[in-house]
Amino acid sequence: MNTSFVNPLSGVPDVESPFFDELFAQKEASENVLRVARQLRENGFAIIDFPDAEFDARAERIKTKFHGRFDFDHWRDELWHKNDGMRVQDAWETDEDVRSLASNPQILHLLSQLYGRRAIPFQTLNFPVGTQQPIHNDAIHFSCVPERFMCGVWVALEDVDGTNGALEYYPGSHKFPTYVNEHMGVCSATQHKPTAHYARYLSLWQQLIRKAGIAPVTFHARKGQALIWASNLLHGGSKQTDPTRTRWSQVTHYYFENCVYYTPVVSDPAFGQTHYRQIKDASTGFVQPNIYSGVEVEHAVIERSMPDAFEPYARPKLPPDFDSAVYLQLNPDVAAANADPAAHYLEHGCREGRRWKFL
Repeated sequence: MNTSFVNPLSGVPDVESPFFDELFAQKEASENVLRVARQLRENGFAIIDFPDAEFDARAERIKTKFHGRFDFDHWRDELWHKNDGMRVQDAWETDEDVRSLASNPQILHLLSQLYGRRAIPFQTLNFPVGTQQPIHNDAIHFSCVPERFMCGVWVALEDVDGTNGALEYYPGSHKFPTYVNEHMGVCSATQHKPTAHYARYLSLWQQLIRKAGIAPVTFHARKGQALIWASNLLHGGSKQTDPTRTRWSQVTHYYFENCVYYTPVVSDPAFGQTHYRQIKDASTGFVQPNIYSGVEVEHAVIERSMPDAFEPYARPKLPPDFDSAVYLQLNPDVAAANADPAAHYLEHGCREGRRWKFL
């Protein structure tokens, strides 16, 4: 192995480094890794076949187990025309198949080679239908110091085409600067709601696309194909024109070790207010420390940086009309697990969009 090159920019992901050629020559990377690395570097995404011999069986088990969690009739009647989707967040904590996809050893190894640090799967999202999300990037939600050590992997659990909500993304948009609150002239801490300015980001991203003249690409994936994307890539979900269909898929978000993890959209570092993330490694189940240049950030620093202004964002609250009995009736899997309904809603249900009252 060539060990003569010393990387002067260890705080830049290898795949985005100006020393890309030297770094990947030193890794003695395979042709497949180089192909993925070049695509990710140039376009902000790369398409691969998901490397799991049991993928088909896992996909079918996930669809079977999760089907009962969703009210498809309500989605078709009330949410579909509003461009809303449905999801279950962080099912890796309770479902072995979801966790296995998120912590697939070959995926972890590939991402670690691409970024030059160990990959950490920290969040999963399972979708039964198209998200229909507006164009956005992940960098304002999942950022870190040093920046850009974050990516996502989306995998199709069934075939996807132009009618059941295909992914849409803008090649090369990951090369835009990472714009955050300070660039928008926003101080989130002074707003009645920390994310009140999010619509301004949506407008900015559309303006950037028009200015750069970038045309969208739609990913008509076959079952088992996966998309790796960079944190700053602009992407979203196209309109699901046929609401009678499903579009089962799983997203896993990855950070990388030896970083400080935080949420820029609700952070104002100049005020000493940083919304740190306490992430848990889905491959081990352990909480990952926030580390700045080799030094762990003390918990007291994190506590001081998350003031009351961020409380509504950081810690969800029970709706005033929350009814435990109704919640268990509407979510039989929670009842079957003998889980405390209020605790389950605060920890999982609110993020998963679970119903707590009759419509």
